[in-house]
Amino acid sequence: MSRLNVKIYADGAHLEEMLAAYKTGFVKGFTTNPSLMKKAGVKDYVAFAKEVVEKIPDLPLSFEVFADDFETMEKEAQKIHSFGKNVFIKIPITNTKGESSIPLIKKLEDKGYSLNITAILTIKQVEETVSALNPEVENIVSVFAGRIADTGRDPIPYMKKAVEICGTKKGANLLWASSRELFNVYEADRLGVDIITCTPAIIEKLKKVGKAPEQVSLDTVKGFNKDIQSLGYTILTDDEIAAK
Repeated sequence: MSRLNVKIYADGAHLEEMLAAYKTGFVKGFTTNPSLMKKAGVKDYVAFAKEVVEKIPDLPLSFEVFADDFETMEKEAQKIHSFGKNVFIKIPITNTKGESSIPLIKKLEDKGYSLNITAILTIKQVEETVSALNPEVENIVSVFAGRIADTGRDPIPYMKKAVEICGTKKGANLLWASSRELFNVYEADRLGVDIITCTPAIIEKLKKVGKAPEQVSLDTVKGFNKDIQSLGYTILTDDEIAAK
């Protein structure tokens, strides 16, 4: 873990899980989104965000706008920006009508806001986003590598090109989003990606990095055996077991 250059961000909206990840020491930031908040049962967006900022005041935190029209998005961004100096405002690359968010991004960058541009899946979107960013502000460019892979495409060429593009603009930090497995962390690190988001399940696995394969094999068999004992399954009858 100490040899990795990529920064690991925790992705989720369960406060207890976020604080547990915070205590690991290797998590360097946090991201949330409306879907994760819905899944976590968050009832009050603003109250939740402010509590997170209060309890995690020294690491980057990303909170997403909810509106679908750009005028309201801008007002929401202004409020989210007020939550704390470590807050990044998540702006989707388009709205639900497919209209580009680039004009809004430029306006917010002129105000000096730190943004996390999210839901990016194409190289064109990366190019447009990086072009709109203010080099004097720290920003995040979130490319959904996992969702690219979900379409049957290899995400590695996309991420390689994204690394090159983000490297042309100071403050443009590339984030590998929607990771699917622990090895994605090592893939992102190999490519020179700045940040990768990980689910609580992947973060839990990261604690076990370096365990010997022989031990993993033995632990796996022990897990199977534990389930067998709890289920009470049998293949042979008592008579068959006794027979020689």
